[in-house]
Amino acid sequence: MYEAFYNLSAKPFQLNPDPNFFFASRGHKRAMSYLEYGLHQGEGFIVITGDIGAGKTTLVRNLFQQVETQTMVAAQLVSTQLDADDTLRLIAAAFGLPHEDVSKAGLLKKIEDFLLSCNRQGRRALLVVDEAQNLTPRAVEELRMLSNFQLGEKSLLQSFLLGQPEFRQTLQGEGMRQLRQRIIASYHLGPMDAVETRAYIEHRLHMVGWQSDPTFSDEAFQAIYDFAGGIPRKINTLCDRLMLFSYLEELHAIEAATVNDVISDLQSEMTLPATQVNGVHRDEQKGATAPTEDGITLSQLDTRVSRMERSLRNILKLSREILEATGAKRPEKEER
Repeated sequence: MYEAFYNLSAKPFQLNPDPNFFFASRGHKRAMSYLEYGLHQGEGFIVITGDIGAGKTTLVRNLFQQVETQTMVAAQLVSTQLDADDTLRLIAAAFGLPHEDVSKAGLLKKIEDFLLSCNRQGRRALLVVDEAQNLTPRAVEELRMLSNFQLGEKSLLQSFLLGQPEFRQTLQGEGMRQLRQRIIASYHLGPMDAVETRAYIEHRLHMVGWQSDPTFSDEAFQAIYDFAGGIPRKINTLCDRLMLFSYLEELHAIEAATVNDVISDLQSEMTLPATQVNGVHRDEQKGATAPTEDGITLSQLDTRVSRMERSLRNILKLSREILEATGAKRPEKEER
């Protein structure tokens, strides 16, 4: 809804990873360098770790845009808590191979034949495993075994492993020494700093035709960084809600107070309601207490009423926008 109000061509802060919005922060540049180096080497494992929402999947999709399909076959696997055999089935499926009702030996044979076929065609096979922290040790070992598929001295399969920081603990476990010896590069993708966070926000806005409407104060950018901590997904979540809020309030200048209002709304949505202890109600978010007959403090009641009024006003406005967008007409009043 807010795109038209601010003359934007699309939503700048969508949550789905989109390589067209890739922002090359210092950390993301370095991570991409490791991935590109791995592609150039054509063998072994590349390990990229980072916190939830740090941008690992966007890195992979940006990499896939650079991959020439004539020379490479790339497949992505989003791992879950599966055993080793099911992991092999998912890998076969990712490469488009038959995998239903096939034994483990049959799966390995099909994968090997596929890799040999790629080699004959002059194409390399790349497997990208996302959420690698969910892999069991046996599943990780299966990945290592797949790296044994070779033709002479040439490896037939290369793997990139992306996961949360705890995946590094898995790699340090017993029985992982052989896999560690095959890791040719490893990098941890950390959060952006305050300067990069501002540049990231402005980059995404410029990608959809932003002409400084709305404007953001320096304090607003700092408030966004203080909340999101430089994590792209948290920035996108907050900024999308911030743009919607600003549209509903018809704001053309975003200040820190506006950011804090939206942060408060986001936090209240994730917070349990007040609980009663010994006849006194306590606000779990603010920690304020005050005994009242109905168990709600006046400040809490005022805050709730204000939010309800604002929510109702915003819902009515959004409803009107939806009706206008769909060409719906209001029903005429019946004559009495």
